Amino acid sequence: MAEADPEQLGHTGRQRGWQGPGVLSYGYRPFFLLAGLWAALAMTIWIAMFAGAGQLPTRFDPVSWHAHEMLFGYLGAVMAGFLLTAVPNWTGRMPIIGWPLAGLTAVWLCGRIAIAISAILPPWLVAVVDLAFPAVLAIVIAREILAGKNWRNLIVLALLLLFMIANGLFHALAVAGAYAAGSVGFRMGLAVAVMLLSLIGGRIVPSFTRNWLVKQGLVAKPAAVGRLDKLTLIATLVCLSLWTVLPENIVTAYLSLAAGILHLVRLARWSGWRALPEPLLWILHVGYFFVPLGFVAIGLSALDLEVSPPVGALHIWMAGAIGVMTLAVMTRASLGHAGRPLSATPAVTAVYLLVLGSIALRFIASFDVAPVWILYTSAGAWIAGFAGFCVLYWPILTARR
Repeated sequence: MAEADPEQLGHTGRQRGWQGPGVLSYGYRPFFLLAGLWAALAMTIWIAMFAGAGQLPTRFDPVSWHAHEMLFGYLGAVMAGFLLTAVPNWTGRMPIIGWPLAGLTAVWLCGRIAIAISAILPPWLVAVVDLAFPAVLAIVIAREILAGKNWRNLIVLALLLLFMIANGLFHALAVAGAYAAGSVGFRMGLAVAVMLLSLIGGRIVPSFTRNWLVKQGLVAKPAAVGRLDKLTLIATLVCLSLWTVLPENIVTAYLSLAAGILHLVRLARWSGWRALPEPLLWILHVGYFFVPLGFVAIGLSALDLEVSPPVGALHIWMAGAIGVMTLAVMTRASLGHAGRPLSATPAVTAVYLLVLGSIALRFIASFDVAPVWILYTSAGAWIAGFAGFCVLYWPILTARR
């Protein structure tokens, strides 16, 4: 999504004509709010199940339910909010608002319910209900891209379709009795997510940084897109494709380390250290930093080095790259589209620090010698961080324009 002020000038007339709930006046509003609520609630349910306080009536084992709902549930909502807001800006077409938006939101909610009670429903029905959301979203995005002849962003549509296929594989393997959280379906979905972050992050992080530096009157700017960026994305695609099918292969390990180094060099060229005075900016750089950190951790894990346990390496991408980057985008975009100053309050900064602390603790908890209270503390910090986001951004996301 672009910077705050000018991006919705062509859309305000239609939005002002909407007389219903304010939360339905733009695509990012219901989905960012639901994503924040689900990030906190799903973690609460998961940690309660881990502690033995009860189980959901779901066909998925507890870890697979947790993995599915954080990857395909939470991230699916953030992707919808982002794309339903960004694509109209890319194509110049009117955004989806009002009751059609409410219907799409309801489809996402039905997916969460179907997964939670899947033990009492036919497996095919659960899959159909859950996959209906990415399918409808893909149709909506395809229509907008094709109508607007925005061919450059067909790659985003392709990744969205691959994300839906990965979700379908996850369902199939879970029904077959496999450990879906360790399956090719999960890795494929996570690989698509990392590829999307690499692609979109490479657009918005240097762009927002450049805009802020210009406003501050600073001469230094992030490096322009060039061969290094293209090489990094190609290496990322090759590495993630191989990791999806051969996660423990020696070639995968060394490719992961190489991809991590390329991403680190790419990130260093974006002048992130100059953005330290503004939390809305440095959190984007920190979020992107988890992409190369995850590649390095995955590579070290595949080499069977004890410095990077497999579960900890996965959480660097799952909680770090996905969790932090999406939180950064949600907090910034919500302010920008509401016409509010693009500056983080101390309370928002505290939300960032809670989630970052949660990720550090979760990596420590992945070591066998770590006491279990570290895992509980990590979950508590995550819940507090996303609950704080919901409280702070509730008036921004629900108020009438």
